[in-house]
Amino acid sequence: MVFTVSPLTQRRLQRFKANKRGMISLWIFLTLFFVSLLSEIIANNKPLLIAHQGSLYFPFLQAYPETTFGGDFTTEADYHDPFLQEKIAKDGWMVWAPIRFSYNTIDYELDQPAPAPPSAKHWLGTDDQGRDVVARLLYGFRLSVLFGLALTLISSVIGIMAGAIQGFFGGITDLIFQRFIEIWSGLPTLYILIILASFITPTFGWLLLIMILFSWMSLVGVVRAEFLKARNYDFVRAAKALGVPSFTLMHRHILPNAMVAALTFLPFILNGAIITLTALDFLGFGLPASSPSLGDIVAQGKANLQAPWLGISAFLTLAILLSTLIFIGEAVRDAFDTRR
Repeated sequence: MVFTVSPLTQRRLQRFKANKRGMISLWIFLTLFFVSLLSEIIANNKPLLIAHQGSLYFPFLQAYPETTFGGDFTTEADYHDPFLQEKIAKDGWMVWAPIRFSYNTIDYELDQPAPAPPSAKHWLGTDDQGRDVVARLLYGFRLSVLFGLALTLISSVIGIMAGAIQGFFGGITDLIFQRFIEIWSGLPTLYILIILASFITPTFGWLLLIMILFSWMSLVGVVRAEFLKARNYDFVRAAKALGVPSFTLMHRHILPNAMVAALTFLPFILNGAIITLTALDFLGFGLPASSPSLGDIVAQGKANLQAPWLGISAFLTLAILLSTLIFIGEAVRDAFDTRR
């Protein structure tokens, strides 16, 4: 099967490529996201590869007991232990990640109290618990983007479906949906999260589910307006007269037109999802404290003003991430603009 691109799509792609700021932002975002996906290879407290007595081991993928490398204990090996390092060096070698700390690794060998300033060992210093800031930024960046993508995708699907049903059927269906959305959107989201956090330990899944309950309304208004407009087109009325099922009309004939408007909002919805997660983590109502979080680094920067590397690192990371998403969203909006 040969995949062909319509002339309209080609013109939109050309307009997007012509926006240099959007293209540069897209490449910056994709590069940073790809690097964050390799966090376990870049920052890890376990070696990437061990050659010992003619065998190869991958500790960052699988846990090995200390006895595997000639140690005395059957518990998981501590590869920072000088005794174990000497044992492995006798009959083999190790390949470490560029940063020998994971996001939750505490450096007990700091030569000064935490938070320690940047050094050759910790490129951006440590936080107030002795954890490497670069490692936490890498893992936190990945977590924030994945959370934002999941929230954007799921909430957009729900919002598009709700808006399509409202706009296509109209009448009493539209009226009931609108009253429900007005009531639901008036609920105090932050207070509800605080109440839930008091008896439920927030996890990635729980927080995602709770946020979906309040974020699916982002695209309802846009999609509803497109369906209200398109259902009165002549070709839609003709298809109804010929007996075409409502689902076929919505899915095949009206939804592609509505998706043009919806797609321009997706980068901004992703941006808002990342901001919401960061704000909740900063306030202490987001992910557990042990999770890598950009909001946690912001909170530590606020609590440790004597360690400016914490606040500066978090600010620059969030500024680059959110700015690139905004510029990408503007480029997508201009590419789909029918007036151009």
